[in-house]
Amino acid sequence: PTAEGQAYLQTARRILADLDDAEQQIADQGAPRGRLRISAALSHGRLCVVPLLGDFAEAYPHILVDIALTDTIVDVAAGQADVAIRFGPLVDSLLTARKLGESRRVIVAAPDYLARRGTPTKPEDLHRHNCLNFNFRRVEPVWPFRVDGVDMALVVTGNIEANNGETLGQLAAAGVGIARVGAFSVVDDIAAGRLVPLFEAYNPGDVEHIHALFVGGSNTPARVRVFVDFLAERLRG
Repeated sequence: PTAEGQAYLQTARRILADLDDAEQQIADQGAPRGRLRISAALSHGRLCVVPLLGDFAEAYPHILVDIALTDTIVDVAAGQADVAIRFGPLVDSLLTARKLGESRRVIVAAPDYLARRGTPTKPEDLHRHNCLNFNFRRVEPVWPFRVDGVDMALVVTGNIEANNGETLGQLAAAGVGIARVGAFSVVDDIAAGRLVPLFEAYNPGDVEHIHALFVGGSNTPARVRVFVDFLAERLRG
């Protein structure tokens, strides 16, 4: 194209982009609407996020909720999701992060397992036990403890690994071994007596922060804003 043609194309693109922004702003002035793509971790999504979606859908009937439960990290900045709910340290500096809560870590075993194998009372006792671990660790599984005010890390071993805490909790409840998981994934099993918390006196205050990640700014769709606000209120409550 000629120089004049190039200038025309650039101007046309700017006009179209401005029109898109204007349409988005007009749409946002009314009720939030459109498809809302959510990515959440398997266990936390199934146990903590999915049960809230009915109330959200009732409050915002014009939003189409599209949720994917996966422990695979999606690229929100590249448009693979509108909102991602993630655990642990934040690495996406280009995204806006809203803290939703914290996940406390607990070590649990079934009464049947403890009756057969004995109840460990000190961290080093775990060397004689079957410790169930996550399979996405790049190094040896390490569990943190605090002994006499000093933080320590213990390498543990076991014969079964899984990619989510809910599965590890189910294995522990079945008497397979001892698991270290997010408390949210085993709270019902503990309440029912199917699992027993261990090493509470040695817990180092081990928590993972939970955030909603999304592309922020003045053009953030209303459907994203209201969903993040909804989650922050309900999960903290």
